Amino acid sequence: MNNQIQLVGHVGQTPSSVSFGDTGNKVVKFSIAVKEYSSNTDEEKTLWLDVDAWNGLGERVLKTITKGREVVLVGRLALSHYNKEINGVTVQMTKPVIKLTSFHLCGKKPSTGSESETERPNTKAKRLAAVKG
Repeated sequence: MNNQIQLVGHVGQTPSSVSFGDTGNKVVKFSIAVKEYSSNTDEEKTLWLDVDAWNGLGERVLKTITKGREVVLVGRLALSHYNKEINGVTVQMTKPVIKLTSFHLCGKKPSTGSESETERPNTKAKRLAAVKG
C-alpha cells in the first residue's frame, strides 16, 4: 500500500456510528490526539485527527475503543471535502481523515471511577484461603 499512516495517540471522544439506510454500510467516527514535538523548541503541540472505520472494523471499534484510551492506528490518509459558510460566502474546505485499516490498544484502560486498584479483592489470598479451608 503506497498511502499508509501509523499513529500513536489518545482517543478524544467515544466513537459514534452512522448507518446508511438501504446499503447496510456503517461508518464509525472518532478523533485521536497525537503529540507533536519540535527539535527546535521544547514546545509540545497536540494534533487532532478524525478517524473513520467502516463496517466490521467499525463494529470492533465500538466494542473496544473508549475515550481516553491510548491506541496505535494504521490506515490511509484521505482528504474530506465539505462546504462551509463564512460571512455569507460558501467556501469549500478540506481536512485530513484517517481511513482505519487496523488498530491496537495500548497502555492501561482508562479508569471508569467505579473501582480503584486498592478496592479490588485480593484473588490470590482468596484462592489460598480456599485451599487451606
